Amino acid sequence: DVIVFDDFSRGKMENLRGIEENVTIKHADILDFESLTNSISDVDGIFHQAALTSVPESFSNPEKYHNVNVIGTKNIFKIAHKLGIKVVYASSSSVYGDTLTVPISEDFEKNPINPYGKTKLDDEKLAEQYHELGTSIIGMRYFNVYGIGQTLDYAGVITKFHDSIIENKPPVVFGNGSQVRDFISVEDVADANYQAMKSNFDFGFLNIGTGIATSILELVKLMIKLSKKDLKPIFRELPPGDVLKSQANTNFTKESIGWSYTTKLETGLKKFFFND
Repeated sequence: DVIVFDDFSRGKMENLRGIEENVTIKHADILDFESLTNSISDVDGIFHQAALTSVPESFSNPEKYHNVNVIGTKNIFKIAHKLGIKVVYASSSSVYGDTLTVPISEDFEKNPINPYGKTKLDDEKLAEQYHELGTSIIGMRYFNVYGIGQTLDYAGVITKFHDSIIENKPPVVFGNGSQVRDFISVEDVADANYQAMKSNFDFGFLNIGTGIATSILELVKLMIKLSKKDLKPIFRELPPGDVLKSQANTNFTKESIGWSYTTKLETGLKKFFFND
């Protein structure tokens, strides 16, 4: 049985369409420790995916991001410790900040360049503390996740490009488009989470990506091609806090939980965004 806890401040019930009968849905706020404690009891593990994720918003409201992403995560770890169960939770590649070289291994220096990334690094420090108390915790350092159900609130570049393209508007590229990203399908991410939970791997932080670098310019050209529309991107100044290089080395992930990605970027874009 699966129990879904969500305050639905960002998520939507329609994202659960077709599986409602297979899950128990509870409206809950991860900052409400008492309510969470009363609701979470007879479970075998926790997949903790609740967080605020917009880099620009994290600059304008860092306190809110700290409260939800750090204090909320601490509440989850406390409950897991009390119940003696495993947590697989959403960390982020943003903990690395701007690295001089790619691909990025888990032992690279952690130097987040925005408040959102800082909250994710704070979570990892909390995870280490709770592991010392005996709690099994795996932090999944997601790279650039894309897929169906994604909204502009998530601030994902693929979603923004797609929404512009279907409205016949030129997609906006910040900077010159040379920034590189590692785009990973949400289905592959879900599988990685599951493999981490059922594995014997007890504690650590894992890169979740494809290991393939795609520039923003390559991405927008591919999406325009798949849309079969006559559009050209327009370019704007690069905003603060934007990482220039992000590409995962997933060797340790494969060794630890036996997972690797299966969905190529073009295949995923066709499936999720261009209905192929």
